[in-house]
Amino acid sequence: MAGLAPSGASRTHGRLLGAAALEAPEAAVVEGVNVFALQSLPQAVDLVNSPESFTPVKVEAAQMLSEAAQYSVDLRDVHGQQAAKRALEVACAGGHNILFIGPPGAGKTMLAKRIPTILPPMSLEEAIETTRIHSVAGVLEDSRGLVGTRPFRSPHHTISDAGLIGGGAVPRPGEVSVGHNGVLFLDELPEFQRNVLEVMRQPLEDGCVTIARAALSLSFPSRFMLAAAMNPCPCGFFGDTTRECHCSPTQIQRYVSKISGPLLDRIDIHIEVPAVKYKELRGGGEIESSACVRERVVRARQIQQERYRGEGNIYANSQMPPRLIRKHCAISAEGEKLLETAIQRLGLSARAHDRILKVSRTIADLQGAPAIEPRHLSEAIQYRTLDRSYWS
Repeated sequence: MAGLAPSGASRTHGRLLGAAALEAPEAAVVEGVNVFALQSLPQAVDLVNSPESFTPVKVEAAQMLSEAAQYSVDLRDVHGQQAAKRALEVACAGGHNILFIGPPGAGKTMLAKRIPTILPPMSLEEAIETTRIHSVAGVLEDSRGLVGTRPFRSPHHTISDAGLIGGGAVPRPGEVSVGHNGVLFLDELPEFQRNVLEVMRQPLEDGCVTIARAALSLSFPSRFMLAAAMNPCPCGFFGDTTRECHCSPTQIQRYVSKISGPLLDRIDIHIEVPAVKYKELRGGGEIESSACVRERVVRARQIQQERYRGEGNIYANSQMPPRLIRKHCAISAEGEKLLETAIQRLGLSARAHDRILKVSRTIADLQGAPAIEPRHLSEAIQYRTLDRSYWS
């Protein structure tokens, strides 16, 4: 473990001692302190008595971040699913939460695991912040002094609310905080306990979570992108053209209703992920890489950063409050008519209104369009599966 030097040495030299060499690079990332990889208490005494005989560990944080920013998966690994890939690109470009709906084996988890690869690269500030959280939570890999890839956390559906949010006698970060600056993926979403899902509402809304205990109260950051996946019914094959669904309408409705309205309010994009056809699975055509998609995502994020400059902590379209939606999501008379038709005739819920406008703004940003056009609205409307009469 890392510890502080004796008080006198700490005041005089401002040095941080590391008990193990593996921890030294992690500590050396912090500016303004000298870090020494010490193996024993006698060495610590020698350091205090003869500091000139020890050489501090030096790391180049920018180079370390560049070396650590390597992903083992790529979007080109996924065959077919062009509509889902497009929805994924839109979600990452605007920081929108996304829900995949499809039968087992369609590739929902495979798509979700590749979300970090198309998100903007981590800044040094984000990397240091994420590293601190992982270190406190005890999940930092020994060989990594700095977390350079965006976290991807996928807790099992049996997780408790304390495991998700954090807790303990001495409060520790939960999955929502370990996933900070990255992705929290909830597979088999309806199988999670309802109370577990409900406690996510605060971190999703505020970007932080506060854990109060008798002795102290701690706040951990929890700004993450939520990705979730679910089957369309209990057996998983409702709407599948090759396999028969054996679920009754009542069973299907009960299954879907396990996801509360307040949670759905915080998921902007619902996309169907059908089973992949054999020709698509075996096709030898060129598949776009994560790097290519990331370039478009980064350009869209840059547009948003400029748009929301001076607006506080808002950095993406998904965070727009009603005031900014009215300001930045104006639509033409043709667009108004299209949106009205969608809400009234397609059975879209009232909560879908703002979500459609936010996603439309992101689609326009991806295309470099200054205004939201009807074609942007049309695409955004298609991403509201759970608001349509899908299971009726």
